[in-house]
Amino acid sequence: MNPQPDRPSMPASAPDFDLLRRFEPALYFTRGEQFFPMDAERYVRECSLWERQPDGREELLARQGELTIEKLTACRPAPFGAVRFLRFIEPLDLAESASVLAGQARLRLRLRNTFHPGLGRLARGGFLPRLADGLFSLSFLLRGRVSAATAAAAELDYNDLLRGDRRYVYYGRVVRSGGWTVLQYWYFYCFNSWRSGFHGVNDHESDWEQVSVYLYERDGQLIPEWTAYASHDFKGDDLRRRWDDDGELLKEDGHPVVHIGAGSHASYFRKGEYQAEVTLPLPGWISGLTRVWNKFWTGTLGQPAANPFRIPFVDYARGDGLRVGPGEPPGRKAASCGTWSPILVDESTPWVGQYRGLWGLFARDPISGENAPAGPMYNRDGSPRSAWYDPLGFAGLDKVPPPPRAQALLERNRRKISARQKELEIFIPEKASDLQSLGVRLKGMEGNPHLAKQYAALEKSLAALGAEVRGLRRERSENAALLEGLDRRLERAKACEMEDPRLHIRHLAEPVKTGQALRFGNAAETWAAISLSLMLFAIAGLIFFAPNFIWAGLGIIFVLFLVAESILRGAFVQTVARITLVLAMAAIVILFFHFWKWIIVGALLAMGISLMVQRLRELTG
Repeated sequence: MNPQPDRPSMPASAPDFDLLRRFEPALYFTRGEQFFPMDAERYVRECSLWERQPDGREELLARQGELTIEKLTACRPAPFGAVRFLRFIEPLDLAESASVLAGQARLRLRLRNTFHPGLGRLARGGFLPRLADGLFSLSFLLRGRVSAATAAAAELDYNDLLRGDRRYVYYGRVVRSGGWTVLQYWYFYCFNSWRSGFHGVNDHESDWEQVSVYLYERDGQLIPEWTAYASHDFKGDDLRRRWDDDGELLKEDGHPVVHIGAGSHASYFRKGEYQAEVTLPLPGWISGLTRVWNKFWTGTLGQPAANPFRIPFVDYARGDGLRVGPGEPPGRKAASCGTWSPILVDESTPWVGQYRGLWGLFARDPISGENAPAGPMYNRDGSPRSAWYDPLGFAGLDKVPPPPRAQALLERNRRKISARQKELEIFIPEKASDLQSLGVRLKGMEGNPHLAKQYAALEKSLAALGAEVRGLRRERSENAALLEGLDRRLERAKACEMEDPRLHIRHLAEPVKTGQALRFGNAAETWAAISLSLMLFAIAGLIFFAPNFIWAGLGIIFVLFLVAESILRGAFVQTVARITLVLAMAAIVILFFHFWKWIIVGALLAMGISLMVQRLRELTG
């Protein structure tokens, strides 16, 4: 019997494959997405295998077209620091790059799979975040990166693969742990085109993403209780939603709905546009100064918090593109829908357990953003991936019992604490009596110099026993409060009352509001795109034409750009107020440096008069 008739269920004895099919998610992609979940083994056959040595040499281990799963997983000794990686797209020369970029444009025109960004990401942040974004973009000149031609070639090759085999694949795994049955759905994409396709943070060859469904058993039936989606900047409890949280978790005939970020392939519960932020890696002393300034700016001056080193990016999870999942929702054209071809995997699957290398190009990016990921079982450094070996801890469920066990655990905890309270009712009077006895004995030693050593030893024993008695009394008081909480929880459990399904969430991923337009619309977006370049041109002109006024000129340019920014964004009054505040603080600093002697003398005189008044008032009563 299913105690929750609104939830789907499966017999606990059902095969793993049937369990996975019953709860397999429906993935909704954004219009303009170029890559979808595919067969990883087919991808391997299209790759070459390389190994980068610690001295920087790259050694070809298997050519493209010759690589097999057996060659991929063959045991090869390697020195410490070596990196093994696949390569989907071979290096391109200038002519080949131009050819694939033109081919990409023709392909998109033919497919009519066009992405429209809406409000540009640069216009969503202020001028200072755009300045940080400019530094981030320039960092690609020094970092390893995946080129736009590589992304275009990957898109063309992937579409060639689709023509031969248009299957959408997920890799399913079933884990039973802690009373939970975990259904893991792993999705493999041959390329992450977030940066080149959707103005995001990074590009890299290959991408692994996963969704988990957590079931519990009651009366021989497995019932879904939680789902967890892997996503940017979230971990633990923030990754999961309860099955009955209809405001967050959408379902289609018992299948969870997942909205996929365009290019990034991150998973979201609700469709929309999500603003992700990347913080520039800064030296520790700059980060420390920033924290001190923010504390002063928000705490002392009461201004809104802001971090100029956080760069805004947008993850588009609109759900208006291809749908892959069971069934066909009403109103969806068959051409915009696909179905799953599931494959079971576990640790014994050769490419899962035996290949610890990267699943795409090792771009030599020191912050790893452009390097390909490792497989579902490992991190980039070859260490075990927590989502694989600890699927409960990955979503913060290692501390949460399945519902059928919760009441029994509550009652057991209550019995244990009640028994401890009874012990304390005996221990505390006994220990308190011993403490009083020691106190009397200590008093009896006072005034007897020949008992000084015994007095010191007894004083230590008295202090230790006093601390123990205070600790026992504190424990009894805390246990009483805990018992009250357990009793209330037990009453709710017996009455089948459910707590707030979002009580566990600390940071809720919410789509940004897209209906709000900027005051001057296209002008503001154009300004956001060109303002940083205009500032660089202005600074170059200042250095060339007026080098003697460089500092004054820089200040004027900066203020003018901030004012123009504020007018276009409809925040002129707030900007003027903040500039006034900053100028006032600068004036205070300048006045202090010019008149520091008189300021210190005045402060000393004021403190002296204040102290004298207080003391005279105390003297005269």
